[in-house]
Amino acid sequence: MTLFSRFSDHIDVALDALVAKGALPAGLDRAAISAEPPRDPAHGDVATNAAMVLAKPAGMNPRALADLLAAELGALDEVTEASVAGPGFINLHLVDGSWREELALIHGAANDYGRSAMGQGRRVNVEYVSANPTGPMHVGHCRGAVVGDALAALLEYSGYDVIREYYVNDAGGQVDVLARSVHLRYREALGEDVGAVPEGLYPGDYLIPVAGKLATEYGDRFVGAPESAWLGLFRAEAVSAMMDMIRADLAKLGIHHDLFSSEAELQAAGKPETAEKWLRDNDLVYDGVLEAPKGETPEDWEPVELPLFRSTKFGDDQDRPIKKSDGSWTYFGADLAYHFQKAETADELIDIWGADHAGTVKRIKAAVAALTDGKKKFDVKLVQMVRLLKNGEPFKMSKRAGNFVTLADIVDEVGKDAVRFTMLTRKADAQMDFDFAKVVEASRDNPVFYVQYAHARIASLKRKLAEAGVADAAPNADRLDDYELGLVKLLAQFPRIVEAAASAREPHRIAFYLGDVAAAFHAWWNLGNDRPDARVILANDPELTATRLYLADGIGQVIRNGLHLMGVEALEEMK
Repeated sequence: MTLFSRFSDHIDVALDALVAKGALPAGLDRAAISAEPPRDPAHGDVATNAAMVLAKPAGMNPRALADLLAAELGALDEVTEASVAGPGFINLHLVDGSWREELALIHGAANDYGRSAMGQGRRVNVEYVSANPTGPMHVGHCRGAVVGDALAALLEYSGYDVIREYYVNDAGGQVDVLARSVHLRYREALGEDVGAVPEGLYPGDYLIPVAGKLATEYGDRFVGAPESAWLGLFRAEAVSAMMDMIRADLAKLGIHHDLFSSEAELQAAGKPETAEKWLRDNDLVYDGVLEAPKGETPEDWEPVELPLFRSTKFGDDQDRPIKKSDGSWTYFGADLAYHFQKAETADELIDIWGADHAGTVKRIKAAVAALTDGKKKFDVKLVQMVRLLKNGEPFKMSKRAGNFVTLADIVDEVGKDAVRFTMLTRKADAQMDFDFAKVVEASRDNPVFYVQYAHARIASLKRKLAEAGVADAAPNADRLDDYELGLVKLLAQFPRIVEAAASAREPHRIAFYLGDVAAAFHAWWNLGNDRPDARVILANDPELTATRLYLADGIGQVIRNGLHLMGVEALEEMK
């Protein structure tokens, strides 16, 4: 049990004592009570809002309740002072031994320090990437892929049972265009001069190997054949090849999904019809006519009766059609059925979408609320686009995909770790600049370098120790000074940061925290540049050397755990 979770328990016990004394009503909801570091470290080591949370339902003055609770908490052996501040915050100062115990806990828990059971085994489906299977991954998919993958790892570490899912949009018109594009390349592979790729088809050279395989297997059988004879075959072969390419691109980023769900298979299995029937049975779909779009005159608008989902009942601004006039499913109708299927196997759903899908969030949330009777938690995280730069100027790489920069190009240029860490250095819904020069720069202005360099410096200490020939000694945590205990206090926040990031579905918080840890470590390391007595390795003091190495290893452990959640390697040395 980590320090802040332990104090959450102490607060519970103290509240129980007040209830037993008749000073506080029983049965009050304590869910919003927190135990966390005060915003100003000068105020103490642990702060709680318990009195402010409980005062109103208890019918008490917050300060009066805080005084009672502070008296209970102040009696704890590890509390040196309990004071009430402002409208009812309680600040606790702890004995130094609390932080020495936490450092021992970091070493004892090792890779599990920060892991929690917060999720209580709830199954959460995280769907991310889900790019159309019409070509290789491009930079627009990259950020969402990293955010989704890091979020999945974060939730798993926090006690959730996570399903990583990719939804393959292989039933829309875009895959027919893909098949026609491959057919053009197929004819080219058989010697025909097809000229420039016509407008509306996919121009990328990545289709040439797919077409070549078909030419080898079928010869000229489909050259002059009607589209109906080859469209289905070419579509299936092309989608399969594109998904192989997409999996390979994602693997470059260290991303692997548990489940690939096919829209075509979903429709073939009749899932949209099942969803529609359920919605009709519950009076959530009706046959109606949409209003004319804004700007359309009555002469330009031909009203058509369509099956409409009552999304206005769930906060949308208008009801939405689930089928087109030709009887085929709208994108929304198919998406609705897909989420109906996901909700059958998960307790919570999270979708990672590009910001260009912002307009559909409200309606799909309405649909999931309807289909699950509001019982399944559903969240959509929007990811903003990334602008590519080099030394601050717009940067254009080779476009071997035909009309865009691929994810593989970016990873090949700067490496997986630089891509993953950088994509998590800003909140997902904030615009991002990705500067190819900055993300490989060996400076403190480059977050990934700064954090990895901290870990590499820690790893180097063992080599330096052997070179210095310092005698073996056991660490003595009592020799850690106030400055060094301050580092432990920062490390002790890691479990809280993990739970907060998981609760908010914001993996970028881990990157921010690791930046703080790295900065604190480098500052500690640099003390030795001016003060020889502040160096980690002291040839004339083996015990203090072992103690500082013990602290450095604890810092390294927390950095490793955080980088693991981000899918970034903790380097032993910088090259």
